Amino acid sequence: VNELYVDDPDKDSGGKIEVNLNISLPNLHCELVGLDIQDEMGRHEVGHIDNSMKIPLSNGDGCRFEGHFSINKVPGNFHVSTHSATAQPQNPDMTHIIHKLSFGDKLQVHNVHGAFNALEGADKLSSNPLASHDYILKIVPTVYEDMGGKQRYSYQYTVANKEYVAYSHTGRIIPAIWFRYDLSPITVKYTERRQPLYRFITSICAIIGGTFTVAGILDSCIFTASEAWKKIQLGKMQ
Repeated sequence: VNELYVDDPDKDSGGKIEVNLNISLPNLHCELVGLDIQDEMGRHEVGHIDNSMKIPLSNGDGCRFEGHFSINKVPGNFHVSTHSATAQPQNPDMTHIIHKLSFGDKLQVHNVHGAFNALEGADKLSSNPLASHDYILKIVPTVYEDMGGKQRYSYQYTVANKEYVAYSHTGRIIPAIWFRYDLSPITVKYTERRQPLYRFITSICAIIGGTFTVAGILDSCIFTASEAWKKIQLGKMQ
């Protein structure tokens, strides 16, 4: 059963949302790749490294960035860029593939379909290498409550994106991959419930009644055909 309401469901989170990001940049060295986080509460962190890992690709020519970090429940952004590098490259290449971007707990529930990892498989390898990418996310809080009353808190999101070439105040092109997010005030809640006993009994009665009805129709058809066949045979004998 699902329902919608206006509320912040995970009040014990301290106003934080956990983020999981996994992205490959096949044409940018790992020493140049960094994660920056900004929001409307004044947070401005350049080169976030906690709970993150960089894996060299293509003999060191590329990089796979995996990060697990938290953001505040206010509008803001996090972006993958070369901003934290000690020396800026002449021609940074921001072509990329997004393997995962998810928020909150992972829900492994077969009967719940939603956009929990909407950017999975986003492929920008054929884009302009010097282009910046803006992914604009609308995050929707999602609660899943099982039959034992245990709740898990996740987040779905919708996404729109655009590409453009951005110039710094010195005239240099410094591309980045931006994830700009805002939170929806609407919460989606899924609740597991057992079907009541009377529905089971009603279904059984319907199956039994249907079986008897079909059996009666078949019996009537067979009897009618048998009688007709007997009349045909008697007609032939006479």
